[in-house]
Amino acid sequence: MSTDNRHLAQFARGFAALPEHRPWPAYRLELADWLALLAGLAEAPAWTLLGLWGEPEQIWLALRDEADGAVACFALPCPDRHYPTVGLLRPAAIRLERVAADLFGLVADGASDERPWLDHGRWLLQHPLSGTAVPATGTRPADDYAFLPAEGEALHQIPVGPVHAGIIEPGHFRFHASGETVARLEERLGYVHKGSEGLMAGRSPAEAARVAARLSGDSTVAHSIAFARAVEAATGVAAPPRADWLRALMAELERLANHFGDIGAICNDATFPVLQQSLMVLRERVLRAAGAAFGHRLMRDIIVPGGVSRDIGADGVEAIRAALDNIRLRFPALVELYDNTASLQDRTVDTGVLKPPLARQYAAGGYIGRASGRSFDARRALAYPPYDRLRFDVPTLNEGDVNARVWIRVREVEQSLSLIEQILSRPPEGPTRTEVPLGGAVREGMAVVEGFRGDVLVWLRLRNGLIERCHMRDPSWFQWPLLEAVIENNIVADFPLCNKSFNCSYSGHDL
Repeated sequence: MSTDNRHLAQFARGFAALPEHRPWPAYRLELADWLALLAGLAEAPAWTLLGLWGEPEQIWLALRDEADGAVACFALPCPDRHYPTVGLLRPAAIRLERVAADLFGLVADGASDERPWLDHGRWLLQHPLSGTAVPATGTRPADDYAFLPAEGEALHQIPVGPVHAGIIEPGHFRFHASGETVARLEERLGYVHKGSEGLMAGRSPAEAARVAARLSGDSTVAHSIAFARAVEAATGVAAPPRADWLRALMAELERLANHFGDIGAICNDATFPVLQQSLMVLRERVLRAAGAAFGHRLMRDIIVPGGVSRDIGADGVEAIRAALDNIRLRFPALVELYDNTASLQDRTVDTGVLKPPLARQYAAGGYIGRASGRSFDARRALAYPPYDRLRFDVPTLNEGDVNARVWIRVREVEQSLSLIEQILSRPPEGPTRTEVPLGGAVREGMAVVEGFRGDVLVWLRLRNGLIERCHMRDPSWFQWPLLEAVIENNIVADFPLCNKSFNCSYSGHDL
């Protein structure tokens, strides 16, 4: 690749942008152009992966150039259902390529891992979204999955899950250990695959928004905002300013509730349940305030394409302010208790270290990336409203251990408290919803927003006012593989602690 093309935008200049795609440009490439793009990925580490997804006879790739912030999408028609792999250059794409193979029959040539991912051998149809699906030839035994081998003296395997103690979604973890030290961890997920992409096809945006809100319950606000903004981008509609501020208010409430729950769960797994109990009280206060303000504790189905379906009244504002006052009163003392408890520090410091180069390689977002030096935050890097008018910092650390992931959450709680105060102090007046025009030409839209775990991506195509295709990428797609890396050389007993410090979504990952 020439030095003139080291920026993503410069590389894309040689191609005609698809007129139906918004807000970022998209290009349809020939095979030779795709190979040139892969060469660019090999030489330009700043071209980070935003997403990869399939559709019948076509593969899509979304990238962001961290050098100048440019975002671009590239589509490669593959009528023979083959395309050159991206995963060798951007390993976060490997599982996404496996999903494209399961759902659409698209084969990544040269891929390092061709095993099925979502398809556990129980589907009635093979490649169900390919347009040429055929009945599955037979079911595979539940244990017919080739876990990667590990070699060494005195290694033994420890299978955990997919059914776990307590109320938790299913996932299987296969440990290779030498005594108590983990030599390799491999995950197998997909047990809660819901067929979300298939469920959205043929629905109106209003109907599909309800599916998006249920992709992962703890991120219903983030997924709903991303879906709504993708529809709005496709149709050229801007939500009213008041709706944008209400969306941000809900997003920060969701962030607060989940960070309190996560910090508490980490402390509990480090055998300090008193902190979890106190933090769960704060979480409950946030959820009750959200319910009082928006009629639903998780604020589900409030965010819709074109705006929001419900405004906030004086009673809702008062409930949120009361919750914030209580948090400001109690949270600092809990942080101090965490920081001054030697038994907690012994468990969290230097445990489950994610090295900054690996975080960058996988484009890890949210508290996982920021605890390992990667400062990407879609609220700032992509500056969607109203965050382009609000003041906030993006905290980062470089240690990359469980302790750092706790402290990033602590600092983000402080930033969310400030953001909510700014939103409540000067919300714009006016309508909360704009009509979204539907029907007519084919339109494509994409959005990236910041959820509590990190960046959420939604890409969709509308045809005659209905969803033809919709792909949603939860932050967990880029985070689950890193959990496998950070547990190596830690003891088995520290896996729950590392796992809680990541808190990846099973449901959001399993679509």
